[in-house]
Parts: sequence; C-alpha cells; structure tokens
Amino acid sequence: MKETKMESDENEADSSLAWSPVQRDRLLTYGNLSDFAGDEDDFPCDSLQDSEGPCNKRVKPVDRSSEVTGIITPVKTPALKRLGQSIQRSISFRTEARPLPPMPIRTRQKASSFPRRRSSQLWSDTVDSMSQDMSAREIKRQEVIYEMTQGERQLIEDLSLVKKVYYEPMLKLDIMTESELGQIFGTLDSLIPLHEDFLARLEKLRGSEKTVGEVGPTLLDWFPCLEAYITYCCNQVGAKALLDQKKQVRRVEEFLRLCQESSFSRKLDLWNFLDLPRSRLVKYPLLLKEIQKTTPADHPDEETLPQAMELIQNIITEVNQKTGEAECQFYRRGLSYPEEGQRVSEIQASRFLYCHGELKNTKGQKLHVFLFERVLVLTRPVVQDKDGTVQFQVYRQPLPAAQILLEDLPDGEASSSGSFRGAFTGNDKVKNCFRVSSRGRSTKGQSHSLQANDSFNKQQWISCLRQAIVQSRDRFSQDSQSKASSRLSPDPALDHIAELSLNSDVEMPDT
Repeated sequence: MKETKMESDENEADSSLAWSPVQRDRLLTYGNLSDFAGDEDDFPCDSLQDSEGPCNKRVKPVDRSSEVTGIITPVKTPALKRLGQSIQRSISFRTEARPLPPMPIRTRQKASSFPRRRSSQLWSDTVDSMSQDMSAREIKRQEVIYEMTQGERQLIEDLSLVKKVYYEPMLKLDIMTESELGQIFGTLDSLIPLHEDFLARLEKLRGSEKTVGEVGPTLLDWFPCLEAYITYCCNQVGAKALLDQKKQVRRVEEFLRLCQESSFSRKLDLWNFLDLPRSRLVKYPLLLKEIQKTTPADHPDEETLPQAMELIQNIITEVNQKTGEAECQFYRRGLSYPEEGQRVSEIQASRFLYCHGELKNTKGQKLHVFLFERVLVLTRPVVQDKDGTVQFQVYRQPLPAAQILLEDLPDGEASSSGSFRGAFTGNDKVKNCFRVSSRGRSTKGQSHSLQANDSFNKQQWISCLRQAIVQSRDRFSQDSQSKASSRLSPDPALDHIAELSLNSDVEMPDT
C-alpha cells in the first residue's frame, strides 16, 4: 500500500504499481516512507546508504525480453512525514532484472561516453599523505563531505544523461510530442545548473591539503535553492501516470527497453532516473547528520550545521506537503461518479491522500480504494478512450472518515455478507481481511469486507485507516466546540470572530 507525506536501491529497478496498495512517498527521512539505495562501498559511513545514483556494481547483461516496469504512484499523509511515510506515497515493490549468461566477447566495442559503473573512491584515496595529527573523527568528517561532493557530481552526470539519451532522441525521432515530453520531464533541465553551482561551491572549499574546514555557511546559503524541487516533485504525479500510459505504445516501449538494456543505463529505466532528484533531496539530512556527528564541539560549524539541518527539513516538509496536495488533486480529477449523490463534500475538502491501492471485496472483485484525508472512496478502474487513460468509477457511497467503524478480521473468518468467492479454492482460508462500515445516515449503514494482498499491506491499510478516523473525529470535535462557543458568546464581535474561524474550515462530516 502506498502512503501520501519524499519514498530506491540503485542496483534495483522499481516494480510497476500493478494497483498494489501504496502509501504516499514521503520526502522526510522516516523509515517507512523513503527507501534509500546505493552501494555501501560508495559511502564511508555504514549507517548511510546512497539513494540518488544508479548502481555501482558490475552486472550481467539483461535479456531483451525481460521486463522491468516503473515505480509506484505516490500517496500522502498530513505532514511530510508520509515519494515521493504512508502506504503508497511510500511502499514500493522492487524487482531485480534477471541476468543471463554472459554474451560472447566482441573484438570491437564502441566506447560509451557514460561509465558502466560508479567509482567508489573515498576521500582518503585522493590524498597523497594525511597529516599525522589528523584524528580518525576528522578523517571520517572529510569522507562524508567528500561523499556529498561526489554525490552532486554523479547526480549532474545522470541528469545530463537523461537529457542527452532520452529527451533529445525521443523529441528528434517523434517518439513523443514536445508537450508530452515536457509533462514527463518537467523542470528537470533547470535542476542541472542548480546542482552544478553547489558542486562548484563544495570544491572551492577544499584547501591545499584537499580538506574542508567550514561547510555550514555554504549549506545555509545554498539550501534555499532546493525550493525549486517543489515544482519538480509536484509534477511527478502526473508525469508517472503519463509515462505509464505512453509505455503501452509499442514504439515508446521499444525505445525505452533498448535504452534500459544499454550499458549507460546501468539497468535502470527512465523513471528511475527521473526520480533521482527526489532521492537526492531526502539524503541531505542523512549526510548532514553524519557531518554533525564528526564535528568537534569547538568547530565553527557547530553553530551553523543545526541551522542548516532545520532549513533542509523545513524545505523537505514543504515539498512533501505540496506534492501531496498535487497528488490528491490528480486522483480527485480521475474520479467518475455514476450517481450525483456520490459527489460528497468530503472528497473536495480533502487536501491529501493517506494511501491508495488495490483490494478485493467479498465477490472477488478488484477495487482501487482511496483513503483521502476525510473520506474513504471505493472505485473500479475503467480504461477510457483509445489512449489508455484510466478513470476510477466510484463504487457505492463514499464513507466519511469520521463515521467509519474499522474491524480487523482474523484469518479464516467469513464476512457478514458472504465468502470471498473466486479468491480462494479448496480448503484455503480467507486471509488478510478487514471490514469497514459506516454509522452515518447518508451511507445507509454500508459495510465492506476487504482483502489485502498480504498481511503487511493489510496492517498498512489498518494503520492509515485508524489515523484518518482519529484525526477526522478530532477535527469534528473541535469544530463542534467552536460552534458551541460561538452560540454562547454574548459579544457580537466574538460571534464574528468565531464565524470567520468556522468559515476557514471545510464542511464537517454528517452524523
């Protein structure tokens, strides 16, 4: 399942969404929302893993017929703690390309302009001789700063590769229109000079002995530039959907497959490259934390590094919040309503998604379920038009989160409305099920027994549902108290203030 709240092993390709429950990928560095990938050899600290670059390890050629699909779609939770902390904006299933026996050695090979594998060089490898009085702690500090520098260089190489190998050829060969490419690649081109500037600043800090003294002021000065990521990450929701749609076109699929099988791609597909900036963004707090650990108390950076950490966390929080809002709007626009009464106000009032993904009902039907901020919506994916655009047809009446009753069903227990027909055969027990029902009059006491793909996804759904229920009921309680105080207020001026406060909120759920 995928949670909404910026969620990639460099040597692994992300698997396709396949409508599996997902939580929105949060950009904050929380354990359940972002996967940090990379070779441990690329980073001197065991506690850190590189997440922004493709794999550095030597891999075997991949069969042309093997398929590696894109990554999951995003989802969100209230704060950036949820890419993309929740089930979708945050759970991704990865699959490794299946290697085949080595191909025959060729006598002539064209030299690739892009490296097949990343250098795992450490800072200590670049220094001829280290000062005898340099402590192990200082050496580790220099290694972390050098890793930050190398990470910028590698990101710039990858973004330049994406532009040269994917964007420009697809435009020149009319594989996609300029408008479609603009939607998929977004503002990626503008991120290259941004990171080139940061790389130049970091390299300028290196002294004659190739050591860096103060790095805090440079980080404080450059980190505000990362607000450019708001636009890029917000565009990723629609970009991923359009890319998945265009992959159904044979010419597009063949071009992307050939690129992925080429040595320069290092077995990563286009979306892996497009997601590198987000992966890099969430790594800055990790690098900063390691620099802080190795910085002496009397060092000039001791004062500026905490300020830089607060700054980057605030930026990531804002990026995640805006991305979550964009994702919520994207999926709201994709809903279709067979009945006008299904257009409940809670859908439009929701600002983000907790999670969304595929669940089965008691008839064995696959439903795509959205847990918005204020409402649970069950839908049936319907392919529209010849271009393969998917719309989500609302199934039954949406359930306001404040009115939901949640029940965890033990494995083997039959649902109140019957068995899961078609889901199991023989003596297999019904597993990974839970029930949601509503106590509201508008929903007419609906009850849905739903089945997740596995126990982990089930627990993710239950966790997100509980969070949505508690927060919705707290909001309803606060709104009720505000209304009560406004009615009891003897001062007309206070009544006016209370009225303004209530008008700033969205409609409350029905009771």
